[in-house]
Amino acid sequence: MKAIVVTDEAAGTAGMTLTERPEPEPALNDVVVQVHASGFVPTELTWPSTWTDRLGRDRTPSIPGHELAGVVTALGYGTTGLSLGQRVFGLTDWTRDGTLAEYVVVEARNLAPLPGDVDFTVAASLPISGLTAWQGLFEHGRLQAGQSVLVHGAAGAVGSMVTQLAREFGAYVIGTGRAADRQKALDFDAQEFVDLENDALEDVGGVDLVFDVIGGDIGKRSAGLIRAGGTLVSAVGPPEARPADGLAVDFVVLPDRAQLGEIVRRVRDGRLRTNIGNVATLDDAVAALNPTERITGKPIIRVRA
Repeated sequence: MKAIVVTDEAAGTAGMTLTERPEPEPALNDVVVQVHASGFVPTELTWPSTWTDRLGRDRTPSIPGHELAGVVTALGYGTTGLSLGQRVFGLTDWTRDGTLAEYVVVEARNLAPLPGDVDFTVAASLPISGLTAWQGLFEHGRLQAGQSVLVHGAAGAVGSMVTQLAREFGAYVIGTGRAADRQKALDFDAQEFVDLENDALEDVGGVDLVFDVIGGDIGKRSAGLIRAGGTLVSAVGPPEARPADGLAVDFVVLPDRAQLGEIVRRVRDGRLRTNIGNVATLDDAVAALNPTERITGKPIIRVRA
């Protein structure tokens, strides 16, 4: 099968190559999925799990990509809950070969059924962004109606999902980003926007929840904005500063079939809009994932036409 592989961590996305790899075989409780579309998070090439297995052993050449939409073509022994020919989408294991390939092996429990009226390209944009937003807001942030939420990177793939879900659940949302991101963040339902290059973040005042996908100095300054009893939720590692009278939580997103179902249901009925950036074929993936200009939104690789 065709696949994108990486072998050199220092090279980043520039080290990607399109090559031929053996088609994967399913193990116990696995399925093989013929990939129709794959999402990609550029930072995954800095994750240890891209380069080593669970025991810390080198696993290169690695196939990146962890979001997929496609069709089940084989079932491993003992696999239940999915059937041959079924349309699915979901999130693959961090330490196994990923979705920038024509076929991928996934634990069945990490996939959800994909309704026939949802395009594969749309579905492939949902797993990491949607699940990160859902788990950060509701499991870790314990969002309540009427609270205020500061969403960093509100024009990005994750931030736009956070904004829309928080608004649906009755929160007041302030988005942040670069000046060029203002209109896009507002289009995704942020009620205010803070230009992190030119506005004073501290002028926001107190908020109940900060959802941080930036980290660094912005994350540290955000801790001082948390009201008593509020929460700083980080999707980019442990916060460097903690609220004086609140919680600081960092988390790694987990596959969840029920939550994927909630997310795709909202896409189908128009409550949740996707934020897709570049869309390219697998043959053109290396160039597309090394853009010459800044693009917001989720990069998607269409593996099958």
